[in-house]
Amino acid sequence: MKEQNAPQSPATKKHPRPVLMIPLRRCGSHALRLRLNANPDFFYAPYPLHIVDFMPLVELYGDLSDDRAYFQMVVDVVGLQAVSMVKWPKVVFDPVEVFEAIKNEPRSVHRIVWELLFECGIQHGARVVMDKSLDSVHYADDLLKLFDDMLFLNVVRDPRAQVNSMNRAIIHDFDSLLNAMTWVKSYTVAGKLAAQYPERVLTIRYEDFIENQEAVLRKICDFFGIEFTMEMLDVSDSEEAQRISTMSALWESNAFPPIAANVDKFKKSMSLDEIAIIETLAGDQMDQYGYERLTKGKVEITDSMIAAARERSEAKRKQAWADLANKDHRDYSLRQLRINYLRMVKDRLLASGTK
Repeated sequence: MKEQNAPQSPATKKHPRPVLMIPLRRCGSHALRLRLNANPDFFYAPYPLHIVDFMPLVELYGDLSDDRAYFQMVVDVVGLQAVSMVKWPKVVFDPVEVFEAIKNEPRSVHRIVWELLFECGIQHGARVVMDKSLDSVHYADDLLKLFDDMLFLNVVRDPRAQVNSMNRAIIHDFDSLLNAMTWVKSYTVAGKLAAQYPERVLTIRYEDFIENQEAVLRKICDFFGIEFTMEMLDVSDSEEAQRISTMSALWESNAFPPIAANVDKFKKSMSLDEIAIIETLAGDQMDQYGYERLTKGKVEITDSMIAAARERSEAKRKQAWADLANKDHRDYSLRQLRINYLRMVKDRLLASGTK
C-alpha cells in the first residue's frame, strides 16, 4: 500500500495542537483524560478510537492515491467512530466533507483519524486535542511525519500494577507473562521515542499523579502551554465520568478520586512467581523509573512457558466473554458491535479484491 502518493498542499491548515497519550492501556489514562478534559482552554479528548484494531485492514485498501480507495477508508473510519462504545457527544461526521478536507494532504489512516479529532476540537474551541489511543505509540513515526507540532504524553505505571490490571481486562491477555511481554514492548518503543525527541515527550508516573494530582497536572499543562485550573482536580461533576463509570466494569473507578492504597494492590492479588516474571522482563524499566523490586528477577523465560501461557490465556478469554455476556450484556453487546463492524469491513475488502 502506498500512503504518500497523493498531492500535498503547500501548507497544512491550522488545527489544534495534536497530542497522543502513550504507551499502553490500563495505566490510569482515563483518570488523566477526564481531568484534563475539565479544562475548557485545553482540551478536546474524546473516548479513543483505538485505531490499532483497524491497522491490519489498511493494506487491503490498496493504493491510497486512488480517490476511490481513500474515500472508502474515510467512510470506514467514520463508521468505526459511529460504533464506538462511548459516543462522541453531539457529533455526526460527513465522509464527503472529511475527504474533501484532507484529500490534498499526505494520505494515511492516521490523517483521517486526526481530522475527526481536529474537527471536534475546533467545534469545542480547544487549543489542544488529545488521542488516548495509547497503542498508537507504535505508529509515532508516521504521526511525526504528518504533524510537525505533535506532542506525546508518556504515562508510566509500575509494571506489576499495570499487568495486574491488564490481567482482568478483556482487551488484553489473561496471563502475567504475556501481558508483561506486551508491557516491555510498548514501554521500549516509548522510551526510544522520548530519548529521540525529548522536547516532544513528557513522561510522568501514574503513582506521582496519585500522590499529588495538582503537581502532575500543572506539569502537563505547562508542557502543553495551557493554563491549569482547579476544576481539573475534581471530576465528580463530570457527566462523562459518571456515565462511563456505569458502562463497563473496567471504568467503574473513574467517577471517584484515585485510591492511593491501590498502588500496591498487586501484592495481594499476584503470586510471587508472577511478580518475579514481571521483574525479570521489565527490570530495566523498573530501575529507570524508580520502582523497587521485590524479587531477584532471574526467571528463565522459555518458549514452552510462553506457549502454555497463550493456551491458558485463550481459555480464560473465552470464559471472560461468556461471563461478560451473562453479567453485563450491554457492555458485551457494545464491544461485539465494534468487533463485528471490523469483521464486516475486512470481509468486504477481501471480497472486493482491492489488494
